[in-house]
Amino acid sequence: MTTELDGQIALVTGASRGIGYALARELASRGAHIIAVARTIGGLEELDDEIQSSGGSTTLVPTDLREGDAIDQIGGAIAERWGHLDILVGNAAMLGILGPVAHLDPDVWNDIYALNVTANYRLIRTCDALLQAAPSARALFMTSTVGAEPRAYWGAYASSKAALESLVLSYALEVDQSNMKVNLLNPGGTRTSMRAAAMPGEDPTTLPSTKDIAQQVVKMLLPNWETNGQRLHITDLA
Repeated sequence: MTTELDGQIALVTGASRGIGYALARELASRGAHIIAVARTIGGLEELDDEIQSSGGSTTLVPTDLREGDAIDQIGGAIAERWGHLDILVGNAAMLGILGPVAHLDPDVWNDIYALNVTANYRLIRTCDALLQAAPSARALFMTSTVGAEPRAYWGAYASSKAALESLVLSYALEVDQSNMKVNLLNPGGTRTSMRAAAMPGEDPTTLPSTKDIAQQVVKMLLPNWETNGQRLHITDLA
């Protein structure tokens, strides 16, 4: 472990698997206390075991982020225990069902927007004062190529990422004169279950691992990161 994030508090959503899991481990290895948020209890417990075995520390928050009131409670709990939040990673997302826009099921549409857009708005809302209270807060939200480049049959997911991008970039402009840095990152094709569902038949060994991605992404969450209000691709961090 290193100590460059020693004493910092980092909240990571979608932390039970994929990029969120790997990024939580990477932040913990640098000394941050991890608030790990996800629906899958088993994955959170596995993350907790790995981080603690390496000398790190976690707070597990099994939560369905589609339930807005639960997000508000997270912010209140952080305020009561620590009074600030140094790092916020909005990583949780769902692909939903790919298909023609005219055939999309309303329940699927609502679930995609609840997690991919509204949950991040609620996170910003409940964590803003906590981030403002930190000396060098960093907030990062994961996006996708299709957020800027629409693709047939991806209407729900793509439009949710486009909405997220507009939301986050607006927020970044609002905090531009503060010590906060708020950005978006497109991690590109990564060896995850979501990628496998979106691209069946693709050879996963041709894609970077979540650990490889996390080691690049963490650069945007360190105190010396100075860029604000940008939509970056993983190759920009190389």
